[in-house]
Amino acid sequence: QVQLVESGGGLVQPGGSLRLSCTASGDIYEISAMDWYWYRQVPGKQRDLVAAFRQGFDIDYADFAKGRFTISRNNAGNTMYLQMNNLKPDDTAVYKCFGRHPPAQFWGQGTQVTVSS
Repeated sequence: QVQLVESGGGLVQPGGSLRLSCTASGDIYEISAMDWYWYRQVPGKQRDLVAAFRQGFDIDYADFAKGRFTISRNNAGNTMYLQMNNLKPDDTAVYKCFGRHPPAQFWGQGTQVTVSS
């Protein structure tokens, strides 16, 4: 089993920045082998993929994240980050960390990001 814990959310003004973190603990084999993802969800709307950090440093972004968000992982391989710049009100959502190593998959509890003046 793997536990994922997000942090770093909060209230920020439009144009501001936040850095989200997702720290994994538990099964070190699963942690080392899994692909990492950031998703976001607004109540009543579908969950959107924000960014992916897959094995082999295969990185991908949603169109809305390109040029503004950066996904990365620490050298120990147990913490994932999402640097978010030039935030917009539409970025307001709960951001959740997801780890996947089939057939296992793990979700964090989420961290709220609110972009408002």
